[in-house]
Amino acid sequence: MQIQGKVAIVTGGGSGIGAGLVRRFMAEGARGVVAADLRLEAAEAVAGECGAIALPCDVTREADIQALVQRTRERFGGVDIYVSNAGILGRMGGIELEDELWDRMWQVHGMAHVWAARAVVPEMVARGEGYFLVTASAAGLLNIVESAPYGVTKHAALAFAEWLRIAYGRRGLRVSCLCPQGVQTEMTREGGGSAGQDGMLTPEQVADTVVQTLHEERFLALPHPEVLKYFQAKGQDYDRWIGGMQKIHAQYMGQGTASRPA
Repeated sequence: MQIQGKVAIVTGGGSGIGAGLVRRFMAEGARGVVAADLRLEAAEAVAGECGAIALPCDVTREADIQALVQRTRERFGGVDIYVSNAGILGRMGGIELEDELWDRMWQVHGMAHVWAARAVVPEMVARGEGYFLVTASAAGLLNIVESAPYGVTKHAALAFAEWLRIAYGRRGLRVSCLCPQGVQTEMTREGGGSAGQDGMLTPEQVADTVVQTLHEERFLALPHPEVLKYFQAKGQDYDRWIGGMQKIHAQYMGQGTASRPA
């Protein structure tokens, strides 16, 4: 899909990867881009830089997502590209972490994608064209050693993106899943943890990969090419891969490094 002339919504558009995509989509000649964020002032700052528009949205509320899509339709007539990008930080820990954190992770990294799909996929399928991009993480393909809820819910994000492509990919809906490692965002300001072991990319570099992925309509968007090698190794020898991850777990958890995943 070409971005020129299209209308896009980007959640989490007030900072990080989302802000990079808002700016890049406008530079690519999009007819309209909506930077949606829980923090409206941040979204307004990004939108003001590049001629996009900003709208508030709490992706843990389906009604907010429905309102976001409806306001975009009223402004531009429809939605061509929906980037379900909003995410939250995975705090270091595992089974001992409180249920409230797990629940919020499920909402932001899981149900937010479901609710967004409910809002835009039927219209895209009806006209035979549309793009739905889920921002997961390399953690969705590989896991992450520092934060169980982050790794688990990012797996869910990837699985839902897969299901959308399986179910609607022959009905005009394009679906991709973005799976970066460390990216220079507010979430990684204090260090990338294990996610930064192959280097930290800028949001602009991630946007380059996303634009190329949309043009080629590939499923996986991998700004860090090493991730594909790790994923292939995981499939070839699962037990050996888990052993390697156990070593990384000991390294990072032993140092007390807080997780700052992409």
